[in-house]
Amino acid sequence: MAFKRRRLRAAGLGAIVVFCAAVAHGASWRDYRRKPDDWFRSKAGLAVTRNILSWQSVRGDWPKNTDTMTQAFSGKTSRIRGTFDNGATTDELRFLARAFAATKAARCKQAFVKGLDHILTAQYPTGGWPQSSPPGRGYPRHITFNDNAMVRLMELLRDVAESDIYKFVDPVRRKKAKLSFNRGVLCILKCQVRVKGKLTAWCAQHDERDYKPRPARTYELISISGCESVGVVRLLMSIENPNEHVVRAVQGAMEWFESVKITGVRQVTVNGDKKIVRDPKAPPLWARFYEIGTNRPIFCGRDGVKKRTLAEIEHERRNGYAWYGTWPTGLASTYSAWKQKYISAKKTSDK
Repeated sequence: MAFKRRRLRAAGLGAIVVFCAAVAHGASWRDYRRKPDDWFRSKAGLAVTRNILSWQSVRGDWPKNTDTMTQAFSGKTSRIRGTFDNGATTDELRFLARAFAATKAARCKQAFVKGLDHILTAQYPTGGWPQSSPPGRGYPRHITFNDNAMVRLMELLRDVAESDIYKFVDPVRRKKAKLSFNRGVLCILKCQVRVKGKLTAWCAQHDERDYKPRPARTYELISISGCESVGVVRLLMSIENPNEHVVRAVQGAMEWFESVKITGVRQVTVNGDKKIVRDPKAPPLWARFYEIGTNRPIFCGRDGVKKRTLAEIEHERRNGYAWYGTWPTGLASTYSAWKQKYISAKKTSDK
């Protein structure tokens, strides 16, 4: 399977990460990585690097929802519980790669390699990754597309394999990263939900053994995700010279997005409460979760009971979760260019 990254960053590919939350976690990480080499060698840059290094767990990963940049960890390292969720671990590793490129500090390279080895080891034989490793017994053990955890890991591995930023990584590990990415692609293809033989999209989590859709928290039921599937499609479209299986997967998902878009309504917040109102001029919306088989949007409170409308779930979950969004909107232009390159061009050459 061809593997090189396509140079279509303006079209939304590459290292761009799609988030389902209202505010993207980790924007400051991108700001820091854009800083010049002199900053990484400065007192301020070295302090941030020390802080990040202090938060690495004994296994090689980092915890989530923690400001690892501005404060050092002061407890026992054995108590740090790392994860791949919410941008954790991949953000820190990308920062350390930049730090090493600028400073050549051995500790940055050592920490990066340790984290990379953890990611490689955490991959299941079926090709996916859990939310954290070791995975435990609950839903975090499932193959996790939620909040783009698996997509983020695969993007990093691809960069390790081919980008000059990661040329400090030894050839054996870089080759392992490439093979790991390719196994991840095969896993994605096997996870794609089929309904009556027709390809749709993906659940936010899938079984780590048989690839079937799986639930997560009580309000996250088995479904097809209108959010997480976007990151998966972007990743598939970023594969150079995709094979026929990847092409069909992308086509199937894009057709599904088109079939389930919701028009004529808008989500508004009135007195701190989300509501859906009619608006013929509103741009399309997509639900976070769709029922497999019917493509009807589904909603769920902490009671775990499936509901048909947002208004039916309790105030706390209704307003504390992203149930609707415009996530697939940005895919249109990228898909148009991709389709022209890999479908229209092929049809022309086959004549």
